[in-house]
Amino acid sequence: MESQTRQIKAHLESGKPITALQALNEFGCFRLAARIKNLKDKGMIIDKVMVTENGKRFAVYWEVQ
Repeated sequence: MESQTRQIKAHLESGKPITALQALNEFGCFRLAARIKNLKDKGMIIDKVMVTENGKRFAVYWEVQ
């Protein structure tokens, strides 16, 4: 099985954004922000925006090309 960090990296490199709920459902990752930090520490450029939907606030991350 691929590590969560590698799976998330591949997801972002394919041009798709990711949220914590998507990371949990698709990769079993409870700590997306930690995985994003790992990727940033390895040189990947990732941006985020905070979104509010139905009274819930969450981050959407994507790779900056």
